[in-house]
Amino acid sequence: MRYFIVEEDKSSGYTGFVNAGHKWGLPGVDTCPACKATWAATSKAYPSVDLTALAALADFAEARAEPLEEYERLRELVRPLLPPGAVVQPGSSFGPLVGNAQGRFGQFVSNYSHVLLVRREALEKLQAEGLRGLKGCRMEVRFRQRHSPELLELELLPVGRLHPKCLPPDRKPPCTRCGRDGFSLPKEPVLDAATLPPELDLFRLLDMSTLVICTERFADACQRLGLDGIVFVPLPTEE
Repeated sequence: MRYFIVEEDKSSGYTGFVNAGHKWGLPGVDTCPACKATWAATSKAYPSVDLTALAALADFAEARAEPLEEYERLRELVRPLLPPGAVVQPGSSFGPLVGNAQGRFGQFVSNYSHVLLVRREALEKLQAEGLRGLKGCRMEVRFRQRHSPELLELELLPVGRLHPKCLPPDRKPPCTRCGRDGFSLPKEPVLDAATLPPELDLFRLLDMSTLVICTERFADACQRLGLDGIVFVPLPTEE
């Protein structure tokens, strides 16, 4: 099986842009007592998760940094609401995208590297092809134009890892207290084949969650159906 990074097709000529953020989120960590880092990772997003039943809903409304203990308290409130396979970190977000949009849109929209939007009709075509792991979530985005598409955000689970051979040899292990794993994307990334999910055709990586990854089944279906707005960059794998 071949795999690809899914990226915005900047040569498509589409002008559409979505300026939005998720309705709720976990705070970042303000100075971990172990590694001393202040950090957040906003690329793990779960738009299907509804937090309105939580009494402490206001605690998830504003982006900020909190002491690690407060982050952990809020994380445990959210955990029962997460979909199977979800992984959260400081800065993880929930609920629909809220904001504005305008312009001409293709079948896919990827203005931000870790967010992938799709027209409803395109998603239905891919689901009819039997592609797996495609979950579209509604948005609360207002279009500044008369004729607007129905866009959905794809909820992408974090699965799979980069192969150790492409990581820096002096890479430090993740912090045992807060979980921070602070390495940059390698110049020549390689997927660890043993960690890739056989049941998903579209996902994001667990250890580099800004990367959206698809199988060749997904790429072939998009190209055969003429679904535009994204391109597919081959990504090698190694056992």
